[in-house]
Amino acid sequence: MISLSTSIAGHTFPACTMNAAGIRCATTDDLDNLITSNAGAYVTKSATPDPRVGNPSPRMKGLPNGSINAMGLPNHGLDYYLDYVLADQKKRPDRMNFLSVAGITLDDNLQMLHTIQDSAFNGFTELNLSCPNVPGKPQVGYDFGRVQEVLTAVFDFFTKPLGVKLPPYFDMAHFDQIAAILNRYPLAFVNTINSVGNGLVINAETETAVLKPKGGFGGIGGASIKPIALANVRALRLRLNPTIAIIGTGGVVNGQDVFEHLLCGADMVQIGSKFGFEGTPLFDRLNQELSAIMATKGYTSIADFKGKLKTLD
Repeated sequence: MISLSTSIAGHTFPACTMNAAGIRCATTDDLDNLITSNAGAYVTKSATPDPRVGNPSPRMKGLPNGSINAMGLPNHGLDYYLDYVLADQKKRPDRMNFLSVAGITLDDNLQMLHTIQDSAFNGFTELNLSCPNVPGKPQVGYDFGRVQEVLTAVFDFFTKPLGVKLPPYFDMAHFDQIAAILNRYPLAFVNTINSVGNGLVINAETETAVLKPKGGFGGIGGASIKPIALANVRALRLRLNPTIAIIGTGGVVNGQDVFEHLLCGADMVQIGSKFGFEGTPLFDRLNQELSAIMATKGYTSIADFKGKLKTLD
């Protein structure tokens, strides 16, 4: 019997695949569809304190190997998503899910986290430090001093399970530096990576950028970013405290991609671009393909190979 179950911070999930906080998780209907799917869990759209309409359209474009977007955090506001997860928690007290928050300022994040701390929500909170698509606002995840400032302020009062979503890093020294900071805090997990910003896609026929916001610059997701995502999962797994789980995100289109994320050390795997194209049937396909790979290799559980990538040294 092959098991795709996995655990984060002592909580077990029936499958290791789930959605990423982006497409198809913004409404209650979206989240209802995720509940009835074979995803191991769901994460809500990243919330701001108040509803946001996001950037003007066109703000997303499908590409041959993924997508580019400059969405600008459109969402229904924290209360909308907190009400949903609290109602779901009452209906299904045995299931753990993720509530994502992405304030534009530190005060935004502290305000939302105080609200969550004071609520009855006992699931995971994902603090997004890596949204690259808000004009005029830098990604916190690239300012290491700011990351430390944010986490110090957060853990001064927040006692519920919390993780952070990070941007991609590209230098070994940066892996060392961010891991040294993250290891100082009681994080339940790290989610790596968010989309790779800032890319630019051009329509050669019209000689224009394909996106309207930010002069056409946007975050790149999908198959083309898998090597970067795997590198971040692997590099952080080698550096983070073993108590900090890793959620691998980026470049997943099939079961082999999920397998590779797990092999690099991910505990769960989130899917964004491909989930946007296929919807919830994607999880059936990915789980079947991953199970087939495991059967071929003689693995019966994720623990048999998770984090056991071999090098050619």
